Amino acid sequence: MDVKFAFSLAFLAIFLGVFGADAGIHNCNGSTFAGIELPDHLSFNAVSSSTGCRVSEPTRQAVLNEEEDERRDVPHKQTLKLHLKHNPLSKEKEPKKSVAEFTKKDLTRIQTLHTRIVEKKNQNTISRLNKEKEQSKKQIKSVVPPAAAPESYAGDLSGQLMATLGSGVTLGSGEYFMDVFVGTPPKHFSLILDTGSDLNWIQCVPCYDCFEQNGPHYDPKDSSSFRNISCHDRRCQLVSSPDPPRPCKAENQTCPYYYWYGDNSNTTGDFATETFTVNLTTPSGKSEFRRVENVMFGCGHWNRGLFHGAAGLLGLGKGALSFSSQLQSLYGHSFSYCLVDRNSDTNVSSKLIFGEDKDLLSHPNLNFTSFVVGEKNLVDTFYYLHIKAIVVGGEVLNIPEETWNLSPEGAGGTIIDSGTTLSYFAEPAYEIIKEAFVKKVKGYPLLEDFPILSPCYNVSGVEKIELPEFEIHFADGAVWNFPVENYFIPLEPEGIVCLAIMGTNRSSLSIIGNYQQQNFHIWYDIKKSRLGYAPMKCADV
Repeated sequence: MDVKFAFSLAFLAIFLGVFGADAGIHNCNGSTFAGIELPDHLSFNAVSSSTGCRVSEPTRQAVLNEEEDERRDVPHKQTLKLHLKHNPLSKEKEPKKSVAEFTKKDLTRIQTLHTRIVEKKNQNTISRLNKEKEQSKKQIKSVVPPAAAPESYAGDLSGQLMATLGSGVTLGSGEYFMDVFVGTPPKHFSLILDTGSDLNWIQCVPCYDCFEQNGPHYDPKDSSSFRNISCHDRRCQLVSSPDPPRPCKAENQTCPYYYWYGDNSNTTGDFATETFTVNLTTPSGKSEFRRVENVMFGCGHWNRGLFHGAAGLLGLGKGALSFSSQLQSLYGHSFSYCLVDRNSDTNVSSKLIFGEDKDLLSHPNLNFTSFVVGEKNLVDTFYYLHIKAIVVGGEVLNIPEETWNLSPEGAGGTIIDSGTTLSYFAEPAYEIIKEAFVKKVKGYPLLEDFPILSPCYNVSGVEKIELPEFEIHFADGAVWNFPVENYFIPLEPEGIVCLAIMGTNRSSLSIIGNYQQQNFHIWYDIKKSRLGYAPMKCADV
């Protein structure tokens, strides 16, 4: 395969960031949050498991309507389309330090995800409230009201809801940022996107212990559409409560939440609903703002972590609270994104689309692989895939099948994740993959002692190089073959290229990261439990 490398190491750092962090969260007494003593004020009180409250009749009807649509397979015409801007990396950043820093964050995130799995952190209603699977599904439908439709939205009007997203590179981050407008009147905030978490949250006034962000914190008092969720409300059961919880007594007592990302990175505050404003682009090209009401989110008063200037986080996981799950009643049970390549002009944006994209559905090279479902040890948040084999240069590698299996504790398996940059494979898969490339790459000097990534080759002065093909074969027969720029990273000006795959020696979890997803349109089809992927120049989507 002949590929001309024109990347710079600066662009590498754009995508080598992760969610999660090393910083500790502390209360006013200086202790870690795990044993935090909550203040005695009504804006933050403990949660009860009360199930006595009633779901309103409009909510019941919305659920029945959605179930009827599912039986009739009614298509959702409207589409929510969001843009991710590609921003230049600050030239003050030292390239080698950036590589070391961001790969370290990747590994920290992997260990965090592994810990969340084995310790059953942040489990949603399915896992926490019911022992019987079918009973839990019914309870979720009765508990979770869908977000209200966009204001004055005509049912027969097809269009796209568009917002601007940007990279966090200028903030020292590799995450993708989505520009959202929250409250009434709407105010602008930048939130990090994460397919590895569910809860949407924003740093809120009063901010007792918060990280630095660009712009002011969200203040509920400035919004007429902000509504606290009571601890007596059944929706309060959807969030993890602080430890230890307090009795739910007063009628006006709010619902507290606690969400854990890493050993010392988390958010806690009040669970509430708010109006999110988006830009509706009609088929004629006319742009109109529309409001999406009753979006459940966390109003965070204690937040710690390396969130790099963002105002909070927008979850895209499978759980009931994620932004994608709450918008299903509006845009159907699917969303997709297409990440531009590292050579793209900085004015070109990546895309995040809620609903079905007609161009993607008609793509001749659209492939599907099934999500792993039904196994009791699966974490509700993550999108699991079942790898069967890895192929390098046409050779099926001799990797034991059990490498890809889930353990009785729920560890292991493979997930696709927007928040991890490179791809990481559990041992012994990584060592076998690395050895295969060392064996098959000919004609370029191998750099034995190059730090961090391996193998690395000196290709100085070579405009076109040949490297072995790399493919992932799934258990259902699907094959995902990648262009070489998705699994080898060029480091300029040194003239070095390195394999963009690493191992996880402290975790059996494998992850397909966002670097391997560039210039593929990735479709999460939740209704049919499958992942779609099509090679595409994402700048043209």
